[in-house]
Amino acid sequence: MIRLLVVDDSALMRKVLGGIFAAEGDFTLAFARDGLEALDLLPRFAPDVVTLDVTMPGLDGLACLDRIMLERPCPVVMLSSLTGEGAEASLDALARGAVDVIGKPAGAVSLALDRFAPALVRTVRAAARARPRTAHGLAARLRARHAGLAPRPAFRSGSQAPDPIDPAPDRDASAHPAPSPDPAGGLVLVGASTGGPPALTALLSGLPAGFAWPIVVAQHMPATFTGPLARRLDGLSALDVQEVTAPVLLVPGRVYVGRGDADVIVVRRPGGLMAAPAPAQAEYPWHPSVDRLVETALGLVPPRRLVGVLMTGMGRDGARTMAELRARGGRTIAEAEATAVVWGMPGELVRAGGASVVAPLEAIAAELTAMVA
Repeated sequence: MIRLLVVDDSALMRKVLGGIFAAEGDFTLAFARDGLEALDLLPRFAPDVVTLDVTMPGLDGLACLDRIMLERPCPVVMLSSLTGEGAEASLDALARGAVDVIGKPAGAVSLALDRFAPALVRTVRAAARARPRTAHGLAARLRARHAGLAPRPAFRSGSQAPDPIDPAPDRDASAHPAPSPDPAGGLVLVGASTGGPPALTALLSGLPAGFAWPIVVAQHMPATFTGPLARRLDGLSALDVQEVTAPVLLVPGRVYVGRGDADVIVVRRPGGLMAAPAPAQAEYPWHPSVDRLVETALGLVPPRRLVGVLMTGMGRDGARTMAELRARGGRTIAEAEATAVVWGMPGELVRAGGASVVAPLEAIAAELTAMVA
């Protein structure tokens, strides 16, 4: 049985969530109306996983998450409104140690249950097996916040996600000259899902400003989240990062994040290779689809000029096509089980014999830099 603590200030949402998980038959449930009640239940109920509303009176979801990660770390799935404000709060939650975020259904909850319930159950089941990451410097940050200070915690590049209040590093404009497309160059394809945003932060923050190839990222996320994610990564990396909302030329040293709820593909136009958004297709279960991204790249770029990176995430998206990429002469990196929040996608790649290198998260940037060099 999976011990699940549901934390939500809405009696309706507690009833809806309780009904969804009770119907599964393998969940033991407890409920809390706010963050303080959740913290009181935490040691007594000892949950395997917590669903936590972002917006609550008193101790809100983010503050409650901080306390959970400090007092009794366990996998937490945030429930967030699909708004710009909700997306920013969700990214903060992921940086603070939440395993995943799922959007609350808008409007009449009953009308959205058919789509919401399966995704929620799938996410919570994966989270129950996940390895939560505690944000570096959490205890010091909480002590300083309690004292009314605003510290800048240390961040070790390539290890943990930066603290969400940490300001963006100084970026020298001279380090970002206007690049030009290099038709003889290559392309990096990155896939991630559950636990992906902090992993992407660690990867991209470890790459130099002069990185030689473009990077296209397929991170499973709703559409309202990928724009804020791209902006946040842009501020935390020496590389320029943008969301792909229209066809855009692929140039070295830039990162292109696929828009959520759709796919990102590689296409050829007279000016060169481009990343382009594409409507989701039913044969690809997850979006943006890593498999579809890799397939389109393999159709246009010689495999030896491709590097695939598959990081933390549930399911197997990307494993089949990255194994094919390696079999055809390309190179691939799979995140090691020791650091992956969920070793689903990279684990499937390793089991398929498709990983050229298996590396812990903190070593992936160096491995990738060496491959491209």
